[in-house]
Amino acid sequence: MNPELSKIQSSSIALSPLITKALKKKPTKPLGERKKAVLRQELMVLLGNTCVVASSMAVSLPSVSLTQLTSKDDIYQLSTEESSWFASINSMACPFGGLIVGYLMDRFGRKNTMLLTNLVGIIGWALLVTAPYQSSRHDIFLQLLVGRFISGLMMGAAISPIGSYSAEISLPRIRGRLILGTSIAIATGILLMYVLGYLIRNQFQLICLISGIYQCVAFCCVLPMPESPSWLLQKGRSEKARKSLKYFRGLSENDKTTYDEFEKELALMKKTSDESRTEAANESLLQAVRSPEVYKPLIMMIGFFFFQQFSGVVIIIVFAAQIAMSAGVSVDPMLVAIFVGIARIITTFFISTIFERWGRRPAGMLSATGMTISMFLLAANGWYPVIGEHLPLLPIICIILHIIFSTLGLLTLPFLMISEVFPQRVRGSANGFTLFIGLTFSFSIIKLYPSVQSLIGTPNSFAGFALISLIGLLFIIFVVPETKGRTLLEIEKYFRTGRRVTNAQVARRQSQIAMEVAAGNYSSQYELDEVIMRLSKLHEDCEACENE
Repeated sequence: MNPELSKIQSSSIALSPLITKALKKKPTKPLGERKKAVLRQELMVLLGNTCVVASSMAVSLPSVSLTQLTSKDDIYQLSTEESSWFASINSMACPFGGLIVGYLMDRFGRKNTMLLTNLVGIIGWALLVTAPYQSSRHDIFLQLLVGRFISGLMMGAAISPIGSYSAEISLPRIRGRLILGTSIAIATGILLMYVLGYLIRNQFQLICLISGIYQCVAFCCVLPMPESPSWLLQKGRSEKARKSLKYFRGLSENDKTTYDEFEKELALMKKTSDESRTEAANESLLQAVRSPEVYKPLIMMIGFFFFQQFSGVVIIIVFAAQIAMSAGVSVDPMLVAIFVGIARIITTFFISTIFERWGRRPAGMLSATGMTISMFLLAANGWYPVIGEHLPLLPIICIILHIIFSTLGLLTLPFLMISEVFPQRVRGSANGFTLFIGLTFSFSIIKLYPSVQSLIGTPNSFAGFALISLIGLLFIIFVVPETKGRTLLEIEKYFRTGRRVTNAQVARRQSQIAMEVAAGNYSSQYELDEVIMRLSKLHEDCEACENE
């Protein structure tokens, strides 16, 4: 057996005293984890996420505006059918934004795609602001739909560029923190729109104008961002890539000192880019989809997005104020919407810690369980009004708990795991297609909800969401694998062979790596990444030999 592999398979209990002793020696931080580098990375991710904030404001716009838009005393006077189209048409456009953004990112780069996305958003808000100047109600409604559709394109395209950018400029130890910034940006945008709706009542045009001005600010925020060094290397722009990576590693542009760690990282990034291009050129997409490590996670993620969308998560966000009124909430519905936004943004700050300590599956199971209970209680409150008489705050508590539990897992996990479960050679295409399907589900539920609610009633609608959440719990238990602590090779191997990597195997590998890191055996995080990938591959090859 290979000596490196035997180290991994040795008992973690036997290694524990050695690890404790070794960890007393604090290793030198890699360049990318030092204070100046981290501050630069965090600043650029913050600037890039300003567009995500704007897209989330567009998502929650119906919640604060439908009361005015459907009023018979207002210029808009939308019917039930028209208001459902207003609320859902942006979700119809989202999948198309998700599909084209992959091409735009590969063709024009992460930064330019973010600029283009902001420009599309500005056009969408401008159409909404100027809609009342049309001569007839029909033309007003038509322009509202066009504006919402264009905003939907922005929403579908907003998340992927900054997500890829965050992953490509950072090292693994802080990558999760930076990617988490997108979830915080989404929650912030929703909360901002709720606050606008609370402070500026029945002022749809003014709300859209403020949102459009913010989108212009978001466009300006992207201008100073350096392009991703990985994308620059893929396009053969080596000098610009070197300059960009220097910035993100806290080095001066004019610094002529040769840093071995920096040069190794740059060389490894170039090697990875070259290998990715070669694999993509040698295998067609149709051939790749036939592989179990591709079609199995594809089917799983489509199922995951189905339960995410049809469990009522998006409905609570889009129709928060309306649902509060339907549930019999006695306080101001817009205030309830603000509570929902605050609950979500606070919960988002704890997601990374929860996922890393508990794992993906336990967090998902807790999420689905809590959502099921919350929705069943809301349904019971509608079926038996006497409950609301004795517990008047029950609807508010259930709505807020639903958003907290959904944020803990079912709302966030699919977007996290989509970057883990697909092989590198098809990751971009598979992500784009999965998001297309997921966002199509989102459009379907938003469009159907008002009609379903009118047909079967609000309590039965809540009960339906609870039932889907319950089935989602079973889906997570029996279908979704644990990816915490697993390397990308191990995840790919699971879908290809069906063999799970146990927690004990993960612990043994991490123990060995911890010893060697503490002993200073690796000069950079990228060198460590290569070792982890190689050890995982050795484990797989050795198992294959034993089976033969």
